[in-house]
Amino acid sequence: MTTLAVLEQRDGALRKISFEVVTGAQRLGQPVEAVVCGAGTVQGVDQVAKFGADKIVTLTNPAFARYAPEACAQALAERAKQGGYRAIVFTASATGKDLAPRVAAKLGVAVAGDLTDLNAEGDAVVVTRPVYAGKALLKVKVASQPAVLSLRPNVFTPVERPKAGASETVAVNVGPGRVTVREIKAAPAGTLDVAEAQVIISGGRGLKEPANFKVLEELAHAFGGRAAVGASRAVVDAGWRAHADQVGQTGKTVSPSLYIAVGISGAIQHLAGMRTSKVIVAINKDKDAPIFKVADYGVVGDLFEIVPKLTEEIRKLHG
Repeated sequence: MTTLAVLEQRDGALRKISFEVVTGAQRLGQPVEAVVCGAGTVQGVDQVAKFGADKIVTLTNPAFARYAPEACAQALAERAKQGGYRAIVFTASATGKDLAPRVAAKLGVAVAGDLTDLNAEGDAVVVTRPVYAGKALLKVKVASQPAVLSLRPNVFTPVERPKAGASETVAVNVGPGRVTVREIKAAPAGTLDVAEAQVIISGGRGLKEPANFKVLEELAHAFGGRAAVGASRAVVDAGWRAHADQVGQTGKTVSPSLYIAVGISGAIQHLAGMRTSKVIVAINKDKDAPIFKVADYGVVGDLFEIVPKLTEEIRKLHG
């Protein structure tokens, strides 16, 4: 049976996170059909076949110029009813977490979210997700068809499996819905979303004051645009950083290749949001801080001495 991979676009350009969805969808077997909602042609859609999509469908409607949750959900649900898909796979980004439940509700099925693994077993789909603040993994068999799933960002590394994927553009007749997005305030140019960055440097109360986050921003800059700056809940609650930067149970769940926790003690709520990072480095002056229990590498010492030296070495590596 076919798996439907839902891509994401912003301002008419495909988001790189979409390739992860196509790679994850292939865990359920072939064929994989990729679909994206757009006001017209979406830049980058022609690259999806390189990652193994057998078919790429662009659903067009003027309402899709900006994210239109009700209109997109209606269009995707109607597509799903026509296609007889085994599963519909989203990314667990801010958009995916909003859209997947809407589509599931319209189809009358459940949604399994924030997944770190998925496989097919007969007609059912078996999925895995972290539970209990990441201390355990829950494996669930999803028998409903289609299974509506969302994948944790940065877990399914895009793998190129070039195909001669067929492309199709379909104009859909759906209303804009009750909610209309009038304006989107984007982050400053060059700012990465912590949920999607491959490298995250997060700071906690150990930085003492908001102005000291400049130390972390300089380290992030040394990675050549691949790193984002995150924060603990205590820092966000104190007004030092925006909520969009918060990593943890009540913030964003991240799975970067490298997570550097600076001046963060490691409360269970914070660990729940970053425990699945591939490599964790902790820098803290308290040798008994809980963060060291999950860290692959730990440095005990003054962050104001250690981080600048680390920044200098990273700059040398990146020329």
